[in-house]
Amino acid sequence: MNREIHAWHSPSLNKQMEIAVYGHYGMSLLMLPTAAADYLEYERFLLIDVLAKHINSGKIKVFSINSINAESWLNRNMHPRHKSIRHQQFNNYVTNEVVPFIHNHSQGLTPIVTTGASLGALHAANLFFRRPDIFSGTIAMSGVYDLSSYSDGYFDEDCYFNSPEHYIRNMNDDYFLPRLQNCPHIHILTGSGAYEAPNASRRFSSILSSKGIPHELDVWGHDMPHDWTTWRAMLPYYIETRF
Repeated sequence: MNREIHAWHSPSLNKQMEIAVYGHYGMSLLMLPTAAADYLEYERFLLIDVLAKHINSGKIKVFSINSINAESWLNRNMHPRHKSIRHQQFNNYVTNEVVPFIHNHSQGLTPIVTTGASLGALHAANLFFRRPDIFSGTIAMSGVYDLSSYSDGYFDEDCYFNSPEHYIRNMNDDYFLPRLQNCPHIHILTGSGAYEAPNASRRFSSILSSKGIPHELDVWGHDMPHDWTTWRAMLPYYIETRF
């Protein structure tokens, strides 16, 4: 498997940011880490291994980026307003730096599907739902899509526009909403086992349905906990059967 590590000083974040690339060609899969993890997390926990046949066959090309959650929503010593500002900078990093890097590395405007687990699912879904003109879909695993779960009771405009449960409920425009209503790759997955929150996915699914946004809600069984065993089963299955 082709594996490359790239890095640059991000002007959006004013820090060095790394990205791991796996594969030569195929649909681009942009991976968002869980919690405060880094760009190699999915490799360490063998997600890349279970995707290997799809990477090596050219079905997908994987781009795994760093999180800044420890500098935003998971930083208990930071004022919530500063957390929301920092997260907006992260959004700018992805859309203004990572997306052009993916297109340049792939030598064309390849479709980009976001994916992530746990807090990474919120970020993956949020990036897609904010910019369906840039991203082509999302595979969100074991997420909670209400940002107030992480904002310690604080909720400003930047929090609102990074909380899919909130802004999608009120979305009524003629640019983004039609794109979401015509997207074939919105996959909301969750287990029902230990530490999972399947009702969060069901609630989000209900909001999507109320806006006429087609999607797949897939609630797996009580033997599927909030852990890597679940995500190692979910992600390759969806890459194989839905793309």
